[in-house]
Amino acid sequence: MGDGAGSAAEGVATTKDAAAEVHAVSPSEKPQEACVASGDNAGASGRVEAESARAGDAGASSNDGAENPKTGASEACGAGQTSSGDKKRPTVLIVIGMAGTGKTSLMQRLNAHLHEQGTPPYIINLDPAVTYMPYGPNIDIRDTVDYKNVMKQYKLGPNGGILTACNLFATRFDQVIKLCESKTDVEYILVDTPGQIEIFTWSASGAIVTEAFASTFPTSVVYVCDTPRCIRPNVFMSNMLQAVSILYKCKLPMLLAFNKVDVARHEYAMEWMADFEAFSAAVDAESSYSSSLSRSICLVLDEFYQNLRAVGVSAVTGEGMAMFFEAAQSCRREYLEAYEPELIARRAQRAKEEEERKQAEMGKFAKDAAEDKSKWKTKLDMYGDDEGEEDVEDAEEDTTEDDSDEEEDGYGGYEEL
Repeated sequence: MGDGAGSAAEGVATTKDAAAEVHAVSPSEKPQEACVASGDNAGASGRVEAESARAGDAGASSNDGAENPKTGASEACGAGQTSSGDKKRPTVLIVIGMAGTGKTSLMQRLNAHLHEQGTPPYIINLDPAVTYMPYGPNIDIRDTVDYKNVMKQYKLGPNGGILTACNLFATRFDQVIKLCESKTDVEYILVDTPGQIEIFTWSASGAIVTEAFASTFPTSVVYVCDTPRCIRPNVFMSNMLQAVSILYKCKLPMLLAFNKVDVARHEYAMEWMADFEAFSAAVDAESSYSSSLSRSICLVLDEFYQNLRAVGVSAVTGEGMAMFFEAAQSCRREYLEAYEPELIARRAQRAKEEEERKQAEMGKFAKDAAEDKSKWKTKLDMYGDDEGEEDVEDAEEDTTEDDSDEEEDGYGGYEEL
């Protein structure tokens, strides 16, 4: 990838030198290099400026329409294609799940389905530790930060290395957003997260990435569940608690994806979510403290279930893809109808508070200036106008003498240098 990628592979010394390049691939073109972070490499800096300029020209028209999104967008079939005259912003799907649930495999299936529909997605990989990917991401964190070198340099373990690599990458995530904004012909942006769910969910980098996307595009969280493992009521309840914690932390529309339905059907989970008695009967089959706890928590999560979208999918066979994207479009409408108005209101409130702060500062400045003027006026009244004018003349004479001394010494006394 050139000198930029070589320097990135050597390690990350500081936050400022963290990001060197991001490998960007157009959905309909061959892979091509696109730098995201600037540094000492002049060639990389030039490519960043060129890419940013293209992003600004291409995204100008889409940004104008992004300020007033159409909340009444019609639900599309299958992959959620838009009408010919609707140039809407792409929908961001952040895929989150516990290790082993099949997030990366599901990403490959979503990518293949969208390619079949003629709407290739824009894919971002945020897992710096993955060794093999069945798809080609447009932006890959591994092209920017080598987490193994981060482990060696900062003397960290695997989780600490992944966490630090994600945090370093997040420092330049505004440039990733600019690249995404330039893709006006993309309907979906798919984001693959690290396998360790807590690294993304409860870290600074996860909050930065989520909020950056949510403030720019219609964004939803896809929580992937391992359907065969959730057959046990306790494991099912653990997944639901994890999902509700992510929901209340991100405050974004959520879609539950029960993966691996080719191994075990997901209808039991749908029944447990809709009928407390059915889940209680399954819990009664296991007599333990955790079972009684699960039964009690289920009553609390009843309202959570009612407003939650859930679909069964298979990353192997492709089952449930049409229903998945129908639910994704429903999440998009919820974002436009509920989240975005609140976001606009928060922005207006912040702008109002900032204006009030500026007015208060200006008032304080005017008050201080008036007090200073009053003090000088009182001093002039005490000593008389003549003495005040003499003080001013003396000050001007002193300034003139100092200037002439500097000219004689040679450039203000620095002649010896």
